[in-house]
Amino acid sequence: MPRGRFISFEGIDGAGKSTQHAWMVDHLRRQGRVVVATREPGGTPLGEKLRALLLAEPMHLETEALLMFAARREHVALVIEPALARGEWVVCDRFVDASFAYQGGGRGLDWSKLETLANWVLGDLQPDLTLIFDAPVAIAQQRLHAATSQPDRFEQEQSEFFERVRAAYLRIAQENSARVRLIDATQSPNDINKVLETIIATL
Repeated sequence: MPRGRFISFEGIDGAGKSTQHAWMVDHLRRQGRVVVATREPGGTPLGEKLRALLLAEPMHLETEALLMFAARREHVALVIEPALARGEWVVCDRFVDASFAYQGGGRGLDWSKLETLANWVLGDLQPDLTLIFDAPVAIAQQRLHAATSQPDRFEQEQSEFFERVRAAYLRIAQENSARVRLIDATQSPNDINKVLETIIATL
């Protein structure tokens, strides 16, 4: 059985990542692919419980990072690796790059600590393709405020936090050009769909 494909979606809150994640899942299924649509933090019963804690409860920076990777380990072992082994496509709303962007860039945690956790939890596993949806923080926050009446703990952060997160994502895109495609998220949804169709046709 040929290995499946693994696509991750990334971007600051309000960039439109989740909307395009749903579109991609539908697009691939219309092509006849067997698709596992999942998210982080979450993706498993335990992961969803950890997600609820992470999005609501104040905690130490390193506790936050460790819980993110604990949820990720469960997710990889129970969902992602088995699906790829079955030849299925995994389309994930956030993955390990989010930890580098949010806990590393946003919170200021040393990237070397995150790299140690990533090596331990993931081994050689990396997405075949990562789509980072990039938009100016002011635009993303306007969209977020319009769409969210009860923002979670991350969504409540100030614009300076998201500027650091965005800068980290841009760094990730620059340092991983073979895997990462940077998407201009200020385009219309239809225009973004066309860009994604072109990218996915080459995978």
